Amino acid sequence: MLIKNAEALERFEKIDTLIIDKTGTLTEGKPAVTALIAAEGFAENDVLALAASLERGSEHPLAHAIVNAAAARGLAITDAEDFDSPVGQGVEGRVAGKALLIGRADFLRARGVEPAPLQADAERLRADGATAVFVAVDGRPAGLIAVADPVKPSSAGAVAALKADGVRLVMMTGDNRTTALAVARALGIDEVEADVLPQDKAALVQKLRGEGRVVAMAGDGVNDAPALAAADVGIAMGAGADVAIESAAVTLLSGELTGLVRARKLARAVMANIRQNLFFAFAYNAAGVPIAAGVFYPMFGWLLSPRLLRARWRCRRSASSSMRCGSIGRASDLWEKRMLPSFTFAAALAMAAPASAPVRDHGAQRQNRRTIAARRMFAYFSDL
Repeated sequence: MLIKNAEALERFEKIDTLIIDKTGTLTEGKPAVTALIAAEGFAENDVLALAASLERGSEHPLAHAIVNAAAARGLAITDAEDFDSPVGQGVEGRVAGKALLIGRADFLRARGVEPAPLQADAERLRADGATAVFVAVDGRPAGLIAVADPVKPSSAGAVAALKADGVRLVMMTGDNRTTALAVARALGIDEVEADVLPQDKAALVQKLRGEGRVVAMAGDGVNDAPALAAADVGIAMGAGADVAIESAAVTLLSGELTGLVRARKLARAVMANIRQNLFFAFAYNAAGVPIAAGVFYPMFGWLLSPRLLRARWRCRRSASSSMRCGSIGRASDLWEKRMLPSFTFAAALAMAAPASAPVRDHGAQRQNRRTIAARRMFAYFSDL
């Protein structure tokens, strides 16, 4: 686990909402083709070969899965022309003189292709947790490619632990809602935001923050970077994109969500230690400094060797001092700036009074105690 700054650790303790991107965060991020359905008039291998030829120009994990499936079948992959990849929609271009569209159903409709003949098959595949990728050739729906990404073995346990800790979990994905709900049910996540475009991810984070939530965002892709930067605490996976890691305040090097549970425990332990240190630092100085300086000696006869209090300065000067020493030092610095001038002035006034030898007269004894107290204070501050 890599935590970039102390502010992130402090905020992590206060997190009450966690948005988790599905692909690569809850899942392995290694999708594979699990089914291929060709429309009437098309052959499965032809659809896969055309799709792989166009997807070879894309960097999306689903594209890599399609290319790998075609290579596994030994299909010929050719060069594509006029390649374009609208963000969060799909890809389009020409392969072997044919116009291809590959992506979401809405993407095909926006280009004038109606995918209705394949919708029933698509819903069946989505119910199993797979992503249905539509393929259109020359303006006709040509087939469906089902791509599934296995859920990480540790995800279910991490989700259960975070829910038990009172964290609100929201799964966010660009996948179809049916696919997203299938994955969410398997993991026990109740809230799902599906069909989310890359540009809308940061807007969802801002919406929850606007409701007064302290939001963490966990993701690994290039499209997750704006949302990671917008969250109170951005969490990137160690195997994710460089821009995601750069945008996040916390990086889980192992890529396992169990790291979130450990990070939350660490944040609580560190903040509890800091609060404890500050309490003891203020209590130590508030009680020890006046006694050591002789403030209470005229009234109660209380004295404390200044050498004991000087341990604070030795602690501050020690290069190997602990966190507690550092906290005491910082608290004492505050005392020095605000309280030291007053004590020094009081000591100067007291020193101006003439010293007298101890006598039985109670008034003289009180005067003598004030003189001793003033000398104690002067000696104390001189040693510092």
